[in-house]
Amino acid sequence: MLTYKISATPSTNLYLKELIKNVPFQEGILVVTHNQTKGRGQMGNVWHSQNGKSLTFSVLKDVFKLEIHNQFYISMAVSLAIKMVLDSYKIPELKIKWPNDILSSNKKLCGILIENAIKETTVKSSIIGIGLNVNETEFDKLPNATSMHIVTGVVSDLEEILNKIVDALAFYFLFLKENRLIELKDLYLLCLFGKDKVSHFKSPAGLSFNGIIRGVSSHGKLQVELENEIIKEFDIKEIEMRIGSI
Repeated sequence: MLTYKISATPSTNLYLKELIKNVPFQEGILVVTHNQTKGRGQMGNVWHSQNGKSLTFSVLKDVFKLEIHNQFYISMAVSLAIKMVLDSYKIPELKIKWPNDILSSNKKLCGILIENAIKETTVKSSIIGIGLNVNETEFDKLPNATSMHIVTGVVSDLEEILNKIVDALAFYFLFLKENRLIELKDLYLLCLFGKDKVSHFKSPAGLSFNGIIRGVSSHGKLQVELENEIIKEFDIKEIEMRIGSI
């Protein structure tokens, strides 16, 4: 794998985007830094990382001409890969919060930002940005964040974790290559935070309501059972799950 280790960058995803404009495409380009100053999350949110304590990197992956309507399976594969590695470190109560945040004991441990290159009806490639809280001991004004060190009391090696995640990504991307999408989705749903439980949600307009997560569509929409057993699908822009209210 072609690896670029840089001392600091505003965003590893943006760095990789610029890099591949001048470098011939090859699957598995990795950009990693211990100091990401303006990391991005889903919906334009900021991802806060601490210099030398967080693991922040982006990787370019071939997704084997996955059809556009199946692109959420990339998110499933990535989140399952991260969870598999964290399981090996005995991180407690791991869950995947839709669409792909990784939680430990209901607190955010890892964020993922996936940006796909589309050509006609297929996904040509995918830039996967990952921010993992590893050795942080506190989070100022971020009460819902946690780290591997906080939950285990152990200081972990960033390089070791990175190598394990790269291997885990390769493992789960085989599901995409071999078109084992149903199997991939079943594994994802087993880890989905709040599935089959009453949860509290909020719409962008400020409307609050309760519902039960029943699944995720192949397009990545969250399937929530509302009153009268009606199941409605929500896009990421249409709903927010309120963890602290569960």
